[in-house]
Amino acid sequence: MTDRIRDPAAVLEAYRHRYQVVVGMEVHAQLLTQSKMFCGCPADYQGAPPNTHTCPVCLGMPGALPVANRAAVEATIKTGLALNCQIQPLAVFARKNYHYPDLPKGYQISQYEYPLCRDGWVEIELDTGESKRIRIHRAHLEEDTGKNLHVDGHTLVDLNRAGVPLLEIVTEADIHSPDEAYAFLTKLRTLLRYLEVNSGDMEKGALRCEPNISVRTWEQAARGEFGTKVEVKNLNSFRAVRNAIAYEAARQIQILEAGGAVEQVNMGWDEARQRTVLQRTKETSEDYRYFPDPDLPPLEVRREWVDAVAATLPELPDAKRRRYQAEWGIRAVDARTLTEERQVAEFFEAAVAAYGTQEGRPQRVAHWITGELFRLLYAEGTGQDLRQIAETKIRPEQLAALLRLVDEKVINLNTAKKVLEAMYATGDAPQAIVEREGLALVQDTDVIDRAIQEVLARHPEEVVRYRAGEEKLLGFFMGQVMRATRGQADPQTLRRRLVEKLTG
Repeated sequence: MTDRIRDPAAVLEAYRHRYQVVVGMEVHAQLLTQSKMFCGCPADYQGAPPNTHTCPVCLGMPGALPVANRAAVEATIKTGLALNCQIQPLAVFARKNYHYPDLPKGYQISQYEYPLCRDGWVEIELDTGESKRIRIHRAHLEEDTGKNLHVDGHTLVDLNRAGVPLLEIVTEADIHSPDEAYAFLTKLRTLLRYLEVNSGDMEKGALRCEPNISVRTWEQAARGEFGTKVEVKNLNSFRAVRNAIAYEAARQIQILEAGGAVEQVNMGWDEARQRTVLQRTKETSEDYRYFPDPDLPPLEVRREWVDAVAATLPELPDAKRRRYQAEWGIRAVDARTLTEERQVAEFFEAAVAAYGTQEGRPQRVAHWITGELFRLLYAEGTGQDLRQIAETKIRPEQLAALLRLVDEKVINLNTAKKVLEAMYATGDAPQAIVEREGLALVQDTDVIDRAIQEVLARHPEEVVRYRAGEEKLLGFFMGQVMRATRGQADPQTLRRRLVEKLTG
């Protein structure tokens, strides 16, 4: 084992003309079903006392027979369609044999030779602005394992999670940098959340990633050869995935440069030390001794079933982004931001529906959501999960009403931002806040004239300088009058009356 690499990114940059990083991703997504994959136990195990969501089936008791969860199958078909996969007419459940305390049967029910989904792709955007397709090799159904808890030198087993439906998504080795891996996972999580088949919460274990990492010389790449791959486990954030890929690729490069050989092993990720650590030698498919599960019949997927599931698909983020740009003139950067979470897109579309689609209006809504509303979400601490926009006290139609008050010059932009903060805190309608706080713009020229006269009287020297040609002082006078009127003087009326007073 090499010493800790202090700057993996620098190693990758130094050798990028000699080596290519190659990554294939295995992603396990817990499906949001009410019951487990092969029994009727509740699938929502978070927070439940240990071993309370169990039955003879998920405990692996002799004679207990599994029955496939139809909702999990349909969620897999839906995801396969969104990933541009071919849905197979026949899928077979297999037994994957290995022995760990958290696997009560001594095998996991999975799919091997005959998965439900094959040959798909996901399109990601690179930092260069270009797009790239990451091919999906397969997506198949299996069951989750239990959890081992290590307490005071003892290993305790909680089987509440055993049998929860898992969708495993396996990519081809098309990823060639930590940043590409990050972009792929971000896009995949967005799709899963749009489909409402997975929460995307890595910190809760609902989405787990295991990259297979290797490096090869460019000469090997030209011949279609691959280096020895190493799988990294125990990754609980996209940031950890990116850092682990960078570290492991740099580690392998250093081994090869020293004349050594990379071993095919499983590595873990030590978040505290920011390095990969050896776990065990890697199993092969032969070690698992796959064979069709005799208790589960082959799964026949007819075209009519696939078509019925396809009819339930929502508009996906790429399609939304293209529509926002083509129909509403939304800037590309805003369209991407607005479509990253389904709840944000739905809030935006509802606000546009209330405000109108006349030229410039949808972009104005986009500006206020991605600017001022996101600022309030971040300030509250929920900005890292923008799905919380659906839980705010501000409703889309209220945001539209606020923008109409600006359009109608009832309030100015600065006041509108203050009103939005009050809306966020109270949920009150903008018009009610404006009336209650007395925030409407002052249009009355008599009121504005009195404020102008008071300001000019307090600053006679500046008046002389302005009249002598120092016209930039107009901004100074505007600011003073605005302060005197608590920012409520109509700017256009104020400017016109101020110029008249100064030049009259």
